[in-house]
Amino acid sequence: MSNIKLFESKQIRSEWNELEQKWYFAIIDVVEILTDSNNPRRYWSDIKRKLNAEGLSQLYEFIVQLKMVSGDGKKYITDCADSKGLLRIIQSISSPKAEPFKQLLAQVGSDRLDEIESPELATKRTRELYKLKSYSDD
Repeated sequence: MSNIKLFESKQIRSEWNELEQKWYFAIIDVVEILTDSNNPRRYWSDIKRKLNAEGLSQLYEFIVQLKMVSGDGKKYITDCADSKGLLRIIQSISSPKAEPFKQLLAQVGSDRLDEIESPELATKRTRELYKLKSYSDD
């Protein structure tokens, strides 16, 4: 199943993998939105080199290539990543639009480290999530 996600009214092509039960997103679409680059393919190519230079040798372990419909209506092989891989890629994007994602990742990471030190914080967070989803207290 394919789908289009919207971010700031721009399209991000996505594909549902039934076997893995997760979404894959077109990396180039995210790069274009977050960088406003005139040549997002070149920007993505530069990011791949940068990640490789930073020692992320397993880059291709979280990138899959899927055929996705392009702007011209034809299907082309497209680099895609799941949400975890996409968030890692976003960490390497130098752009003000990427900063809120980076701050979110830093906050979540900090929260999880706090929960390792004090497991009751994890229990409290889980209870709050259940309440937000309208589950009963039982």
